Amino acid sequence: MIRPTMSELPVMWFGLLSLVAIFGVATWFLENFSEKNELKKITGICGVISMLSLLYLTFTTEGI
Repeated sequence: MIRPTMSELPVMWFGLLSLVAIFGVATWFLENFSEKNELKKITGICGVISMLSLLYLTFTTEGI
């Protein structure tokens, strides 16, 4: 089975990966250093949506 190289992945994939990382760090920061529970919930939900989108894109990309 041939795996695609990094240059063959869609640009959207890298954008979603970046969003997952950003929302993950933001949620961790809000959990440990802030009392803003509503914002923590929003960033957590956005992170889950980003991760599910990344998972869908990964499994529907041609050749993977």
